[in-house]
Amino acid sequence: METLLNPSKTPNLFIPKTHLFKLSFLHSNFNPQPHSSFNRRPLSITITCKVKTSQGRKNDGKNISKKIVLTDSAPELSNEEIKAKPKGGGKAWGVIKKFPKRVLAILSNLPLAIGEMFTVAGLMALGTAIDQGESPEYYFQKYPEENPIFGFFTWRWVLTLGFDHMFSSPVFLGTLILLGTSLMACTYTTQIPLVKVARRWSFLQSADSIRKQEFSDTLPQASVSDLGVILMGAEYEVFLKGPSLYAFKGLAGRFAPIGVHLAMLLIMAGGTLSATGSFRGSVTVPQGLNFVMGDVLGPTGFLSTPTEAFNTEVHVNKFYMDYYDSGEVSQFHTDLSLFDMNGKEVMRKTLSVNDPLRYGGITIYQTDWSFSALQILKDGEGPFNLAMAPLTINGDKKLFGTFLPVGDTDSSNVKGISMLARDLQSIVLYDKQGKFAGVRRPNSKLPIEIDGTKIVIVDAIGSSGLDLKTDPGVPAVYAGFGALMLTTCISYLSHAQIWALQDGTTVIVGGKTNRAKAEFPDEMNRLLDQVPEIVESSISKKPDNIGG
Repeated sequence: METLLNPSKTPNLFIPKTHLFKLSFLHSNFNPQPHSSFNRRPLSITITCKVKTSQGRKNDGKNISKKIVLTDSAPELSNEEIKAKPKGGGKAWGVIKKFPKRVLAILSNLPLAIGEMFTVAGLMALGTAIDQGESPEYYFQKYPEENPIFGFFTWRWVLTLGFDHMFSSPVFLGTLILLGTSLMACTYTTQIPLVKVARRWSFLQSADSIRKQEFSDTLPQASVSDLGVILMGAEYEVFLKGPSLYAFKGLAGRFAPIGVHLAMLLIMAGGTLSATGSFRGSVTVPQGLNFVMGDVLGPTGFLSTPTEAFNTEVHVNKFYMDYYDSGEVSQFHTDLSLFDMNGKEVMRKTLSVNDPLRYGGITIYQTDWSFSALQILKDGEGPFNLAMAPLTINGDKKLFGTFLPVGDTDSSNVKGISMLARDLQSIVLYDKQGKFAGVRRPNSKLPIEIDGTKIVIVDAIGSSGLDLKTDPGVPAVYAGFGALMLTTCISYLSHAQIWALQDGTTVIVGGKTNRAKAEFPDEMNRLLDQVPEIVESSISKKPDNIGG
């Protein structure tokens, strides 16, 4: 059954008026009877009318039709609706969706982060106490199982957990990664939302809400606009919206914790890169000899990658030392030349302690010295180079010695002249019986005769002790510490917020701050004292006297 309602005269409709149509056949006379599904008949009504608006008459002559379909039963579900309806597993999917939030909540837990920091500090202290990079035999002797430290700590702990290379061990790196993850989780779940909230212009429309702040006061006979001018003079950012005012300053203090976290992450990333991507090595080179950088440098971790600079050849041109007036060594220097693979000198520098040489990402430090050889003339023949050997003595003093055979060198009981030196500036000589024979300085050309042998000390050849290393994480560590100091200072800036509401001639003021809570009320009182008071003045009007 379909009924067409098409009145010949369409009434004028004006928006936004509402018109109600009352149709008699939509009341109780319509009483559908139950029937089978294949006998189901819907009721369809088509309404056609003309609509005229005050904006124009563009739709004159055009009919707008709307078809309304009524049925006595619910429509069947379409295939799309059936597919969209979950068939089960809703709880499991909800658990999966909540899992990342639970993990972030656990990682951002403050006690956990503090525990991770203490663990990292403890491992670093342990790595300082345990000698790093030694051979296993060294730890067998240092931490024997027969006499464990604290009753349980032996070489097995050191070698199994990688404490012999602590800062690249899985235990240390894993703890460092866990700490970094906690910092990122805390930044994402706590610090960033705080900054977003702080940046919003939050106007309080209720006087009770303002009075609940840490500081509140009431200014009778005042204007909220005058308060805004005073706050702007105090370097506040001020926003007005009708009778409401919102002001803040020190927003950088809210960003500072995020900067602190990022700086710490940068430091840890740089430290990790230094521990796993560096090269290190040491060498003692006599004056006049060469070495190749790549032959000395060894990798420290799985990220260590050599560069072209490793093919550079280093030549020790000269090694010499400075002395105090007492004769003690004050400083030692090495004149180095660097050559590329084509034999071209690419750099030359004299380095000393605390004045290293840097080339191609490789740093060469002057760390030690030694006595390589003593050059002499024997009975006018030579020169001969006698190797100097280090001798063990008590304390940290150095002593070097050599021996010049005299007489039958094939005898089982060879005797000769002994020569001892503490540094490169003087040589002490002893005869075959071990008696003191004299002292000579190198290059003095002053001969000395011992047991019928004439000896001239021509030169003392020193050796330079050099440490070489590459450390790609140093720039990141330095940048991180710089950012950490800066953001730590910025974090002490107070983030202050002030709200005000004009209520007639009265202004209700409230505020709060995250730092300097003791000084904030004094600052607020000082600012409110500057707000001018509005004085109402009335001018009485008298009738004009008209003189006649």
